[in-house]
Amino acid sequence: MRNREALRHDWTKEELLAIYNKPILELVYEAASVHRIWHKADEIQLSTLLSVKTGGCPEDCSYCGQAARYHTDINVQALLPTETVLAHAKKAKENGSSRFCMAAAWREVRDNRDFDRIIDMVKGVNELGLEVCCTLGMLTAHQAKRLQEAGLYAYNHNMDTSAEYYEKIISTRQFDNRLNTIQNVRKAGITVCSGGIIGLGESTTDRISMLLTLANMDIHPESVPINALARVKGTPLENNPKVGIWEMVRMIATTRIAMPGSMVRLSAGRLEMTETEQAWCFLAGANSIFTSDRETLLVTPNPSITKDIQMLQNLGLKPMKK
Repeated sequence: MRNREALRHDWTKEELLAIYNKPILELVYEAASVHRIWHKADEIQLSTLLSVKTGGCPEDCSYCGQAARYHTDINVQALLPTETVLAHAKKAKENGSSRFCMAAAWREVRDNRDFDRIIDMVKGVNELGLEVCCTLGMLTAHQAKRLQEAGLYAYNHNMDTSAEYYEKIISTRQFDNRLNTIQNVRKAGITVCSGGIIGLGESTTDRISMLLTLANMDIHPESVPINALARVKGTPLENNPKVGIWEMVRMIATTRIAMPGSMVRLSAGRLEMTETEQAWCFLAGANSIFTSDRETLLVTPNPSITKDIQMLQNLGLKPMKK
């Protein structure tokens, strides 16, 4: 059933575009069929995401309220104490999460005491029996190796958008910087979590180009988050239109068909989706969500764990075990 040799790494943009543009019911049926070959259709991985260092980032990502240059309602918060982080991780495990992700609003990791503290956090969360994930910005090969030795399971570093559209969203780093970090993570033996955001003003071709970058990697990212733009007041993209549900469904379905073995994570934007709309995303191949007991996803609103558990029960789904 799960023949890894059958995975493709030679997709063309035209092929993926043709998949994306199929009649929606045909597309969802195809994606759902692929999903059932590679995954248990009644399981959803619950991943808890905690911002361990918030705001004050020197980058200029147009979508992000944590950029220091934008005037948003987000409060800058220094790196949390290790004990506080581990307490959140324990609670996440009790609530059914099998993965715990720690996010720090840094442009890049620096070899200092804060990174030493992150290493301690990784060790602590790993000892709890959770898959531990970090998203800390750009990483060197040496830093990736340190994280791997501490027990890091996954590293998140999203492509965000296509190489062609990237400079219209971010000017403080290049698209290749993203690829370099992913290569450092992969070489260190850490699994890769990398996806993108739709609703940035990009074209359909840009969306497909971003997917093409991921789908044609030598090893597909083990986890692919698909985010709808969270429109944060004070950022350049605050007035962008809301992403339509069928755009999300098409994106998730195309991701599932192109990268059948990967976890496809329905990420930012869920708060603006009804339960029915989220069900369409699960049918189209999404099998992972970020959840939280704080009703925030990093610094943007997110459904509570209570609502998420109720939704899964309503849909006949269950949390995936590690």
